[in-house]
Amino acid sequence: MSIRPLSAALALLLASLPAAAQQPAPAPAPEATATATDEIALREGRELSQLFLQGDTDAVWARMAPSMQAAMGDAAALAKFRAQVTGDLGEEEAVLDESAAQAEGAHVYVRTSRWSKLPVPVLMQWAVDDAGKVAGFLVQPRPEAAPSPYLDYQTRSHLRLPFDGQWYVFWGGHDIEQNYHAASPGQRFAYDLVKRVDGSSHRGDGRALEDYYCWNETILAPAAGTVLEAVDGLPDQAIGSRDTSHIAGNHVMLDLGNGEYALLAHMRQGSVVVKAGDKVNPGDELGRCGNSGNTSEPHLHFHLQDAPVFGQGNGLPAFFEHYTADGKAVERGEPVQGQVIAPTGGTTPR
Repeated sequence: MSIRPLSAALALLLASLPAAAQQPAPAPAPEATATATDEIALREGRELSQLFLQGDTDAVWARMAPSMQAAMGDAAALAKFRAQVTGDLGEEEAVLDESAAQAEGAHVYVRTSRWSKLPVPVLMQWAVDDAGKVAGFLVQPRPEAAPSPYLDYQTRSHLRLPFDGQWYVFWGGHDIEQNYHAASPGQRFAYDLVKRVDGSSHRGDGRALEDYYCWNETILAPAAGTVLEAVDGLPDQAIGSRDTSHIAGNHVMLDLGNGEYALLAHMRQGSVVVKAGDKVNPGDELGRCGNSGNTSEPHLHFHLQDAPVFGQGNGLPAFFEHYTADGKAVERGEPVQGQVIAPTGGTTPR
């Protein structure tokens, strides 16, 4: 559910890292020659990895961006994280592959390694912004997409985007490279959506919830349906904290008919305007975008599933109608990570 996911075994430390920079993408072999635009990421990533692995977390901390330090808390937390990593995974034994690339607003380094205590490869990832500061850092067992009986499924409901205006697809798509949710059967095709200006999801250093462009934006019903569940009383989490006991936070679950159920999660406390049993039409207000539940920053989590209870059943692909993706008209399609999407105002059947 979190826009910046937590590994079940470890922890994921991310700040203002562009979505494209967070992809756990397959990497070429180490001997592959990096292009000129990759050299910064390759050099910085190798150096930061070495510092972290050797335990020089003070040096790593000194190179972190303010937003990253805010998410971490202090240098002691980084040292504790490093101890947790080595305690759970052991020591890095061999680098299996690595890659370096320039993503939007960041130089990204990815390495996949074999560690002494884990039978599966481990992914380590660094993103360095244009100022030379660490904007993102990840260590986790390399995930795989969950099997699904619905890979070729076509949505039966007529879906509109659940908001007005332009939003950015932070996570979305069928592949694990585009969408970390794909590792979970129930959230197999889920979306995390934010608003961005000049490549950032927030103003300033992003320490306050109000700094985020999607904060308090209106969340709309994606189709005609019946409200099965509406939760509204959970607090919005401060940046750097999460509520792992209430994964979806304040949310609305809709029965769209035809065995399709929609979850819209992480709404602002006190903003949900519907209740169980209400009938809604496409475009009706459900609540406001917030930061409740297991989330690292304000965003909208949306997914379809084949069961009426969150945490049960399988995720379903969500085909939306009448929208634009990066300025191009789409009559019906599935948005993917990195796209800027907006409804066009076309007619969606009720």
